[in-house]
Amino acid sequence: MLFDTHAHYDDEKFAEDRYAVIENAHQSGVSYIINAATNIKSCEDSLALAHRYEYMYAAVGIHPHEVGDIDDDTLDKVALFAKDDKVVAIGEIGLDYYYDTAPREIQRHWFAQQIDLARELKMPIIVHDREAHQDSMEIIKQHKANEVGGVFHCYSGSVEMAKELLNHNFYISVGGSLTFKNAKKLVEVVKWIPMDKLLIETDCPYLTPEPHRGKRNDSSYVKFVAEKVAEIKEISFEKVAEITLNNAKKLFKI
Repeated sequence: MLFDTHAHYDDEKFAEDRYAVIENAHQSGVSYIINAATNIKSCEDSLALAHRYEYMYAAVGIHPHEVGDIDDDTLDKVALFAKDDKVVAIGEIGLDYYYDTAPREIQRHWFAQQIDLARELKMPIIVHDREAHQDSMEIIKQHKANEVGGVFHCYSGSVEMAKELLNHNFYISVGGSLTFKNAKKLVEVVKWIPMDKLLIETDCPYLTPEPHRGKRNDSSYVKFVAEKVAEIKEISFEKVAEITLNNAKKLFKI
């Protein structure tokens, strides 16, 4: 009954046991998984995984870490990938001002271009926003991302920003960081947010939740995120699983 809306099984950390981990997660109660691409090779690998498993889907796009040397031909390739029936979103796209792997002006340009592509294709977007809240908000407004909607994954903003995002047709997704001891701001966001606008994820192999923090993350650990949401919201685990699964199916048209 669980839906892991953001995973990276094409990551090299899964090189030795990728298929076994995916299959174990499904057997442990994860009904659906979206593998989010980061570059062209990742788009190809994500699609291959989506076609291998009926319960896996792909998002295709260029991550802000990877936009430094792309061009219009790159976006044409993304658009071609997006025509595949197993592709449900354009992502992972956005801004990352923490690592600044690519110049910020370049990041902003390609974020905007990929939003425009998503609007052309009528597909939702999956947004990476790290320490770039103001610019992320300005770009989704300027480029009318509300027309297709989407999700801010591994949300790290404020309650006020979350309210604004909901008004622009976006969902909020939370992952393992919700279980960390220093997650006070994120706990407040989850307390406030309506359940019909919440998604859960792992971002595996990263951001492993407690009690497994420090180990490699995988989709089977999304249950710990659901348990924390249930605790914060004072509702049952089963209710969290059911509602967040249905939210994801609605957003991604599954």
